[in-house]
Amino acid sequence: MSYHEKFTWAFGVIAIVAYAVYAAIIAPQLASTPPGEIEYWLPMLVTIGAAILGGILVGIVLGIVSPRGADKEDERDRRIARFGDHVGNAFVAIGAIAAIVLSMLRVDWFWIANAVYLAFVLSAVFASMAKIAAYREGMPAW
Repeated sequence: MSYHEKFTWAFGVIAIVAYAVYAAIIAPQLASTPPGEIEYWLPMLVTIGAAILGGILVGIVLGIVSPRGADKEDERDRRIARFGDHVGNAFVAIGAIAAIVLSMLRVDWFWIANAVYLAFVLSAVFASMAKIAAYREGMPAW
């Protein structure tokens, strides 16, 4: 397995774990607190920051553990990265549209922020899945 494929696996797992931690902190509060009164921003910022830091650290560790190929990227890696990014960007666009619709409906900021955060997480997860599938099965012929 190449460095880029290992990092893709790690990136997807980090996104899921960070969001799961956030959800575990916020979800219990929804049962007893109105969404407008939940202090969601600090757990959101911390889990996003932790995911970014985790991705950086995993990249460094993978570069140390398996240095062969860490600094090399061939045409196949670039095509796979581009393909996965296209898949992930679709979810960012869906999240942006959801945020616009929610704001037009004057929904509480809690739901708007959470829709955007979920869109970013889904973007990372589905981009990773698309890249892993491309590494394993090859690029789709369109």
